Amino acid sequence: MPPKLVYDDDCRFCAWSATFAVRRSDIVPVRLSEVQDDDADSRLTDAERARLPDDYAECAQLITDRAVYSCGAATEESLVRAGTLPAALIDVLREFRTYRRLREASYHWLSDNRDVVSNVFGREPPVSQHVSEADLQPERRPQRQRS
Repeated sequence: MPPKLVYDDDCRFCAWSATFAVRRSDIVPVRLSEVQDDDADSRLTDAERARLPDDYAECAQLITDRAVYSCGAATEESLVRAGTLPAALIDVLREFRTYRRLREASYHWLSDNRDVVSNVFGREPPVSQHVSEADLQPERRPQRQRS
């Protein structure tokens, strides 16, 4: 199963961030509004939906075969899978509580200031406006494996 990134599709910065990850990895974008709408096709299976935390709408969620990453951890793992952050270094850093607190504080600062940040790093949602349909279908792309 390709990893799936649930992002706020009412946020220009979130759309920019998700587009960045989708273009560089096998991550599939999933619009938050479609996850919240039980009648919409959100690209999530019932099993994946059940794995989301209760407060999933509060921040980004990355669903993989092995884990569900939330907030800063979701962004971090997306960047690792996109080849932007070195996996070995991040695996070591994750062992330190101070690093994890800094990662989450940074995520929430950006989230709290996304209206300003989106003036520099922003795209009109949804991601599908900025990524070809072939890129939205991971079975057509080479898979990057996370070690």
